[in-house]
Order: sequence, then C-alpha cells, then structure tokens
Amino acid sequence: MAASGAVEPGPPGAAVAPSPALAPPPAPDHLFRPISAEDEEQQPTEIESLCMNCYCNGMTRLLLTKIPFFREIIVSSFSCEHCGWNNTEIQSAGRVQDQGVRYTLTVRAPEDMNREVVKTDSATTRIPELDFEIPAFSQKGALTTVEGLITRAISGLEQDQPARRANKDATAERIDEFIVKLKELKQVASPFTLIIDDPSGNSFVENPHAPQKDDALVITHYNRTRHQEEMLGLQEEAPAEKPEEEDLRNEVLQFNTNCPECNAPAQTNMKLVQIPHFKEVIIMATNCENCGHRTNEVKSGGAVEPLGTRITLHITDPSDMTRDLLKSETCSVEIPELEFELGMAVLGGKFTTLEGLLKDIRELVTKNPFTLGDSSSPCQKERLQEFSQKMDQIIEGNMKTHFIMDDPAGNSYLQVLSQFWSFHFAHLIME
Repeated sequence: MAASGAVEPGPPGAAVAPSPALAPPPAPDHLFRPISAEDEEQQPTEIESLCMNCYCNGMTRLLLTKIPFFREIIVSSFSCEHCGWNNTEIQSAGRVQDQGVRYTLTVRAPEDMNREVVKTDSATTRIPELDFEIPAFSQKGALTTVEGLITRAISGLEQDQPARRANKDATAERIDEFIVKLKELKQVASPFTLIIDDPSGNSFVENPHAPQKDDALVITHYNRTRHQEEMLGLQEEAPAEKPEEEDLRNEVLQFNTNCPECNAPAQTNMKLVQIPHFKEVIIMATNCENCGHRTNEVKSGGAVEPLGTRITLHITDPSDMTRDLLKSETCSVEIPELEFELGMAVLGGKFTTLEGLLKDIRELVTKNPFTLGDSSSPCQKERLQEFSQKMDQIIEGNMKTHFIMDDPAGNSYLQVLSQFWSFHFAHLIME
C-alpha cells in the first residue's frame, strides 16, 4: 500500500524574516559544533518569523550541529504563541553524496524502536511486510526515531479520515484496518523490516552497539540511476573530448576546492604514485591555511580487479606497526578479538602505516560526542573506554591480535616485511 496520497504533506512553512537586531554570524569553523551537554556556547539561533497559520509573528529556532559517525545537519523548529501551531524539520547541511545509501533494519525488540533516524526529503521509506511505502519528497526531512517514523505515517493516514467517512468513501474502512496494522508494529509482536533508501546519501540510522558491528542493520552504498540523478536535480556532464595523453607520473597537480571543516577556499594536491609490487594509486592531500585542517585521501588508479582480496595479519610484534598500508574506499576492516568491524567507505581511502590506521580508528570511536556529556550512558562509556585501552595495547605491541582487511575490489595492500612473518593472503571470487 503506497502512502503517497495519505502521508502528512507537511504543515505550511514559516516565512522567515531576519531581525535587524541579530548578532553577527559566528566564524565558519564554529558553525557546526558536535552535540555536547557541556558546551554552553551551543545555543539555537532565534529568528522572528511569520506564522502561515494565523499570520501573526512566531519564532523560528535554528541549530547547526553534527551527528556522531555521520555529518552536519540543520535542525529548525517553528512555534507560534498566538495559535499554538508548531513545526520541526531537519535539512542536510552537506552536499549530495557521491553514492546513494540504503539502510535495512530488522526490528526485533522494543529497544529497536528507539534508534535515532535522520530521514531527508529525498528518502523513500518501506516496510515490505505490509507492502507500505512513503515515497520520496512526500514528507519533510525529520530527526526522529523508528517509532517516530511509524507514528508520523499513522498521523498522515488519519488526517483525512473524517472527510472520507463523511463522504462514505469505501477506502476509509481499508485505511482504518491498515492503521491498526501500523499500530501493532509499534508493539513489536513480531519482527519486521524497515528500509530507508536515500539516493542523496544523507539519511542515517543509529547503531546503538557502536563501535561493535550491528547485526540487525545492513548499510548498502550504490550508484544512482539516471532517474534518481534527475530527481535530485543533478545534471549529467556532457562527454568531453579526449585530451592528448600526457605523462602525469612526475607532476603534482593542483586544483581549488573548499575545506571540509570551515568551507574556506583551499588547494588540493594530487599525485600519481606507483606502489612497489602492487599498482598505481592517486594520493590527494588538502591543507587549509584558514583553520589548519589537513586531510589526505587515496584513490585506486586502476580498474576493479577480477578477484577480491582478503588480507589477514597476525600482529605479534611492535614492528608490525611500521608496515605500509593502503586501504581503499571499498575495504572493510575487522579485529575479531575486539569484536570490531569497520565498514566500507568509513575513513575513506588511506595510504598510511598500520599504526596510523589503528590510531584513526581509535579516534573515530572514542571522540563520539555522546560519550562525553551528561547524556551518555555509563555502560556505553565504560565499553568505549575498554575498547580504547585495548587499542592502545595493540598499538604498543602488548596484545596479540588479528587484523583483517577485506576488499571485494582488490585495491587494498599491506606491506610484507619478510617471508618469515605470519602473513596470509586469501583471494575471493567476486560474485
């Protein structure tokens, strides 16, 4: 059953008129701050706005923040003290991602209903067990929970029911029966599947077990179709004429870009590098003179290999930390002894050492803002502290463990120091 004609169409928006008494805007590097109970400076911006329900002046509040393990968003809330009308929605503050994303969540317990969800305007929500779908651009973006998504769908279906019953519409009874089924889902009497498919790549479903793997949640990144590109308003680039071939191996190319932290103009250097006994890769490095942020990224210079590569290293000595390592965007990382798995595309492509990658993983997990404030769970904080301590032991060479890199594209690499080291390659046939 499609909810294209019954979901909540979104209340009338508020026409925002900036107040002349507003304070000057903050510096670009402080626009988006991580959510923290200890950050007293993080306050919403208030703007007097026109209520489109009663045409009196109300108040719009904007909060620019970051979601851990995700990206920046803008949370807006409007309320009118004259008529009591209010509206809340979220918008992605980032660009359309290179790939779309699909979250498939198997809801098995009532706790799964409390998972945080970021659903953008372009996301499609489906529940296959009920043949239920909320099409893209039929609802405003929302920062909510799984239960909140279902409640919002129920409200959208119920809003026109009095008119249908008054007109003795035959569909009113069927919609009532369907609403009962949606309300039963909230009790989680039996497992069901929730799918959020967002071609813009800006939706998100929380993993409450982070940094451990979530068996109930499957995240799939995919290339958009031409129809999805048109739906998002992205224009395809016209095929360019083939330029004359040049030898770029000995040149460092430079191009202008924006800093991912403060959005100030920056310059990115790009170099084609040949890794011995492996293949060519493209290394890109960005250095922002405005805020000092530095970042580097590695792209494969070749095609997808016929066979995937699975690399298993048994870490037994501190010298293992000096091994050169190339992790592509399609490579996942696993440390079985810590029950830890790093999915594809997380941390991007990197050309570093084993020690450098482990430190990046530790920083990614332990710098979660939700574990630093009063709102953090003591159990979760203790689990992350234990994880950080074990990562320190591995980096210092005091804990033996296995380090597994699984790359279905075959574009990842780990240096072999000697034939006597315990090092094993296993090639996987790509289906």
